[in-house]
Amino acid sequence: MADQSVFRITKELSELQKNSDLSLAVACRDVDVRNVKALIIGPHDTPYEFGFFEFSFKFNKDYPRKSPQVTATTTNGGRCRFNPNIYSNGRVCLSILGTWRGERGEEWSAAQGLESILLSIQSLMSANPYENEPGFEDANEPADKKHQKDYVQKIRHETLRISVIQRLEEYLGIGPDGVVAAPATTKDDYDLDMDVIDDDSSVPFEPFKDLCKRRFLWYYDSYLAAIQKGKEEVKDGQPFVTMPFEGSTNTMEGKFNYTELERRLRNIKKALDDEAEAWAAEGLVAKAKETTVAVNLQRQFEQVVESFKRSDTPHNLELADGNPFVWVLTYFGKPMTNLDGGLFRIRFRFSPRFPEEQPRIKFETRLFHHRISPDGTPCYFAPLSRREDAKSHIDAVIEALEEENPPYDPRTLVHPEAFKLYWGSAEDRRMYNRRLRRSVQQSME
Repeated sequence: MADQSVFRITKELSELQKNSDLSLAVACRDVDVRNVKALIIGPHDTPYEFGFFEFSFKFNKDYPRKSPQVTATTTNGGRCRFNPNIYSNGRVCLSILGTWRGERGEEWSAAQGLESILLSIQSLMSANPYENEPGFEDANEPADKKHQKDYVQKIRHETLRISVIQRLEEYLGIGPDGVVAAPATTKDDYDLDMDVIDDDSSVPFEPFKDLCKRRFLWYYDSYLAAIQKGKEEVKDGQPFVTMPFEGSTNTMEGKFNYTELERRLRNIKKALDDEAEAWAAEGLVAKAKETTVAVNLQRQFEQVVESFKRSDTPHNLELADGNPFVWVLTYFGKPMTNLDGGLFRIRFRFSPRFPEEQPRIKFETRLFHHRISPDGTPCYFAPLSRREDAKSHIDAVIEALEEENPPYDPRTLVHPEAFKLYWGSAEDRRMYNRRLRRSVQQSME
């Protein structure tokens, strides 16, 4: 039975990791599949939008006959209740977990699993989470409407403050003032002399660190837009309204301060940009020491250049200052498309810890495109199975650029203005095409 449960958990983890769902991620230490960490990225058009919410799963030997134990860990140290059904102590109230009374047929069954639990939790992160409170249907209408609005406002604020800003500040080792704190030893620390990664099991397990950094760059402008919306609705210093269902030790208390959040958000953006810039200097040291990553990236670069020649691809690829950790691609717009005639310079920065840290990519030539953020960060999907293949990142960026009929997916919202026009009315789409063409023409000037 124990072996069967391990096999089932391993299979579910593998399937989820292959899944292209951009809002869910799972991970575990290789030696411990019964303890799983999961990340849910808050849904679009909700107060949880693009927040990073982490949960821990403990699977017992009776799984899947019995449900796992699930705990929310994004709680600001047990001080923040993010939902009527997600308590500040980490308790997740769901009928399928046996932590909440449900209707007949809503209880746990062996047909359910890790993904169905995550999707059930994600469904709690709605546009109006106040509705999740039992008895909502019988609530007093005028007061109830006010409470719903107040609840959404404080969840939006704390989603930004706790799930995004605090998390990224910890990952980057910076304080609320943006100053770098004393460096802590992490699993990502790289010994260039030894050419190994320290694998001390006592180091905190942070499997979503790189993912959250890259997604922050995708969603940066959406975070700024949420802050602007918050500033229009509440004043700095205004205290949160306590909800009727919040108890003394299971609440979300605090005051609004969007001005402070914006300052910290901009500090994080700068720290991430500085981090990618620093990789170039680290890379030159790694190149001089002929580390495995440096040699591998140099070889991959040469192979990509050869593949471009063999396929008569017009794009040009070169190393910046001979550094194998900084690739510069000159992309020629695809003929007979809106990109036709464009000439775009794209910089690929690789970490000395590649592929554990995935490349940071930026369009240095401005392009108005729904899959490229205003600062030039592309939204693309390299196959997880080929994450160590540098060319897969180039191919994925080009595919995102040239995709003619992409499915609507708000998780790819990286340029709010372009996204709104692209998916708007027929007139909006015409405006989008005009602005895209104008940016293409400007790329040749």
